[in-house]
Amino acid sequence: MYAGRKTMLVSFLIATAVILVGSPLVLSHCEIPCGIYDDHTRIAMIAEHITTIEKSMNQIAQLSAEKDKNYNQLVRWIINKENHADQLSDVVTQYFMKQRITPVEKGQKEAYDSYVQKITLLHAMMVHAMKCKQTTDLEHVGRLRSCLADFEAVYLSAGHEHR
Repeated sequence: MYAGRKTMLVSFLIATAVILVGSPLVLSHCEIPCGIYDDHTRIAMIAEHITTIEKSMNQIAQLSAEKDKNYNQLVRWIINKENHADQLSDVVTQYFMKQRITPVEKGQKEAYDSYVQKITLLHAMMVHAMKCKQTTDLEHVGRLRSCLADFEAVYLSAGHEHR
């Protein structure tokens, strides 16, 4: 009887491990209208990611210019830059594009124009985040900041309330 229980326990543990390992990564936002998260915080998060990307680029440039390169630190700053660019893109897509910006019919001219402007700015942020991953050109950091400022002005002027 003991061997049967042991086999069942091992099977259960293996099945549990397969389920846990095979399950998709659980993200911090559940994509239901819970009202917990707020727009200002997400905009501040994007700004923080931009600042971190900029610092990473500056560190990469500094470490690359050194005669005796510290490749370990150089790789860590590159990974940091890429991770923050990805996280910025996640906030743009998962929070704003999926949940906060509602599609508008073309017949609603003013609302549609605002919708297109917001989506265009968010898309531009994603493109510049991608360019930040590909390069250490600080021009893309400046463009990210500019797009974020423009998006914040347009988005918050629309009187967005969390629903």
